Amino acid sequence: MSLLPFSLLSTLYPLFIAAILDYLIGDPWGWLHPVQVMGWAIDRVATAALKYLDRPLARRFAGVVLCWGLILGTGGMTWLLIYGCDQLHPLLGIAVRSILLASCLAGQSLRRAAEDVLVAIAAEDLDLARSKLRMYVGRDTDKLTIPEIDRAILETVTENAIDGVMAPLFYAIVGILIPVVGAVPLAMAYKAASTLDSMVGYRREPYADLGWCSAKSEDILTWLPCRLAVLTLSMISGKPLTVWRLCWRDARQDPSPNSGWSECAYAAALGVRVGGVNYYRGEIQHKPLLGDDLQPITAEIIQQALNLTRSSLLLWLGLVSIVQILQPWVRNTLFT
Repeated sequence: MSLLPFSLLSTLYPLFIAAILDYLIGDPWGWLHPVQVMGWAIDRVATAALKYLDRPLARRFAGVVLCWGLILGTGGMTWLLIYGCDQLHPLLGIAVRSILLASCLAGQSLRRAAEDVLVAIAAEDLDLARSKLRMYVGRDTDKLTIPEIDRAILETVTENAIDGVMAPLFYAIVGILIPVVGAVPLAMAYKAASTLDSMVGYRREPYADLGWCSAKSEDILTWLPCRLAVLTLSMISGKPLTVWRLCWRDARQDPSPNSGWSECAYAAALGVRVGGVNYYRGEIQHKPLLGDDLQPITAEIIQQALNLTRSSLLLWLGLVSIVQILQPWVRNTLFT
């Protein structure tokens, strides 16, 4: 007999199975990924809107429809899929929940991307390292030195740790606490918001108007999980005062309300500095300096950053498990 009721297991098991799947497998190469479906839909709607709508106001309205149509549509269709699977068999529901949740987590993908470039650096093949890095970042990589490549890797894994790992997990946890909604629909809805931002959430043309709503919505949806992740990093790094002091000093200088905080939190925890001069399509861009330059960014530092993300994920999983397990006992104690 199970030590926990099946209804509780059906909410907790998918989270742990998803974390294990992401750790062991990640996103299997060649498999259809939910983000690919979202990307296909975004591309079709965006292409049509840019082709047929000339006025800024019309494009903004189309952007609102695209943004919230995809977010709510993704959440709703995910809910219906899981409901249907539950009706067929509860174990099928758990399996589908686990796979979909695993697709929302990008921990293994971030680790693979970082190690892909680091292996080329270790082999002293700078051209290969620049080429591989180009697959993961938007900045120009042709002339980057090894220290600049290391900085680019660290900035990428620390910025994407929030929208690729911690924020989807946050919304999954919120969904668990709201059973009528569920973990997976909320996590998938957030993934839709993140995908929208990465595809059309730019200030430059032709997406300035069409992507305005997507960029703002993703900023708002990421704000709370980002701050909770910074709090978590500050505690597990053993430097809570240092992390918050440097984030308050530096992160607010970044134009992004979230990426500056996430990058600065990691930089403060690791004793390094990120930001500085980058080139995008040949044009120089100055990013705020985040953190104190106490030591150079190395492959070991990047691995430590990845480990901090994994530790944060495990801590959140542990906390939500304790809350869920104790919830029936607390309810019975207080109301009986």
